[in-house]
Amino acid sequence: MDIATFDQMLNATLDDQRLTRNERQALARVIADEAPNAQQLAHYRSRAFDLARQQMGRRDNLIEWLEEITKVLTPVAPAGPIESHAYFTPGDDCAGRILVLLAQARRNIDICVFTITHDQIASGILAGHERGIDIRIITDEDKSRDAGSDVRQLIRAGVKVRLEQSDHHMHHKFAIFDDATLLNGSYNWTRSAALYNQENITLTNDPSLIKDFRRECERLWAQFV
Repeated sequence: MDIATFDQMLNATLDDQRLTRNERQALARVIADEAPNAQQLAHYRSRAFDLARQQMGRRDNLIEWLEEITKVLTPVAPAGPIESHAYFTPGDDCAGRILVLLAQARRNIDICVFTITHDQIASGILAGHERGIDIRIITDEDKSRDAGSDVRQLIRAGVKVRLEQSDHHMHHKFAIFDDATLLNGSYNWTRSAALYNQENITLTNDPSLIKDFRRECERLWAQFV
């Protein structure tokens, strides 16, 4: 993204000197898709301060606007060593780990899972949605109609959901949190997976894997309109 495009995006939010929830989500999505490095993010933050200085004559809500912009342009976590860990059920608390990731997310969550019937996990998704996290879910249309499925509840609450409606199944089980943590494995988001099935999840901050899964997520999101 060139700096002129970035300036144009920020100027569009400056009319009322407030960064609305929709504006914040749109900006966060653009930043997540571009995946800028720390130096590029610092440059974007510098441009935000430059624009704020130009608006100092209209300072009623300017500091609040600048604080919100800076939050979006601040890396979720500093770059560090790659860490990957595997967890298994029954035994390891995979559902609890998913709930922690949902609660800790600051900007965006993309969920691509075959089925969601675990009520606590559904509640964690709703809580993230209510606090303004940009959440997208890709799931299987057939499974969304099963007894106990939480997908229709999430749709009614306003969570963005797209369904695989062909004769085939959307059988992935992965999620990306803040473009910083990837969850992947056999584990469906169900009580049976949590309590009875032999299942696994892997958590990693490996940027190359996150990028690959991000590409697949965007492909499916565009396909399942």
